[in-house]
Amino acid sequence: MSEVKTFYEANAAAFDRDRGRELMERTYLDALLAQIDAQNRHVLDLGCGAGEPIARYLIESGCRVTGVDASTAMIALSATRFPDMTWNVGDMRTLALGERFGAVVAWDSFFHLRVEDQRAMFPIFRAHVAPRGLLLFTSGPAHGEAINDLYGQPLYHASLDPDEYRRLLAGNGFEVLRHTVDDPQCGRHTVWLAQQV
Repeated sequence: MSEVKTFYEANAAAFDRDRGRELMERTYLDALLAQIDAQNRHVLDLGCGAGEPIARYLIESGCRVTGVDASTAMIALSATRFPDMTWNVGDMRTLALGERFGAVVAWDSFFHLRVEDQRAMFPIFRAHVAPRGLLLFTSGPAHGEAINDLYGQPLYHASLDPDEYRRLLAGNGFEVLRHTVDDPQCGRHTVWLAQQV
């Protein structure tokens, strides 16, 4: 995780410049917004990056957003763009905000964790999702690790097997609402949307 943090600290401006704003994630964000509790439209965005486009879309859709990211540079960009929201530098693996949210989003962030850290995240998700609240995250399509090259530097990704994600979700009180593998309409993302039951 320290390597991932170092990568985003060093490349925050370039990543923000190159991050697509066309909102290919909209189908999944709209599914979340259709299910979120009208009385708790507070979303925790884990690995929020610079706040665009996901946090922006949630904010413009009437949600309050608390963002957490390991990169100080990314959080600074989010705070500049959306000063009325809450932005925290932190490590999702040790998160303990003492608050439960209508939804937790970990889009293109959770999959930077090593597999053992991913397994340990599910109780943390559970602790931060309100009853009937939602969890939206991306993973790989199958168990494995990959190291991509971006800006001439290595960037780590990992995934568990889908059956293990299902067991972890169920074991922490989540029901899978939607699971799409390699969605061609969403940049080949593999997406999970689950609800606390």
